[in-house]
Amino acid sequence: MNLDFGFYNWGVISNFVLKGLWFSLTLTIVATLGGIFFGTLLALMRLSGKKWLDMPAAIYVNGMRSIPLVMVILWFFLLVPFMIGRPIGAEMSAYITFIAFEAAYFSEIMRAGIQSIPRGQVFAGQAMGMTYKQNMTLVILPQAFRNMLPVLLTQTIILFQDTSLVYAIGAYDMLKGFETAGKNFGRPVEAYLLAAVVYFVICYALSYLVKRLHKKIAIIR
Repeated sequence: MNLDFGFYNWGVISNFVLKGLWFSLTLTIVATLGGIFFGTLLALMRLSGKKWLDMPAAIYVNGMRSIPLVMVILWFFLLVPFMIGRPIGAEMSAYITFIAFEAAYFSEIMRAGIQSIPRGQVFAGQAMGMTYKQNMTLVILPQAFRNMLPVLLTQTIILFQDTSLVYAIGAYDMLKGFETAGKNFGRPVEAYLLAAVVYFVICYALSYLVKRLHKKIAIIR
């Protein structure tokens, strides 16, 4: 096979790849922030000790974690417009489904992080007259976030890799940008190879930074 990467220049990158990379990064950031927010709420529901809060959260988390992400994306993209009678769009579908899906995974991370805090911290807050909300907000969650930060960032890297699945509904992510460039210039094999290299470089660099951060947190402890 004769490979030719000469067609890749700044014009191709700026016109095709950067547009998709921007959406992939935006989707990653939005899904991470939304997933952590709703994941924290789900984790607190599961740790509340109240069955009417624990059970729905457990069903949601276990249900989402049992379904492939690509199926959730396709179901939402195809079924919701049919139910509401109007299209939502590929990008909006991607944002909503990624937040909803990642919330289940971030919930388990948050729950494990909260449970890693010694019970003495909880009792100390209660002894000072703090409410459950004050205890969680001021004492437990700040410590839990520090402990969970490497795991949260690792999940974010996995999330970035998963953004390529929006290709299934036609959203213009980084993989779509490479694929479009490859088709336009008749070099699909080279385009997919370069896409794999870019994904590897970005994810490897982020994984290295997470490893360094984990070592620093371990020293602080």
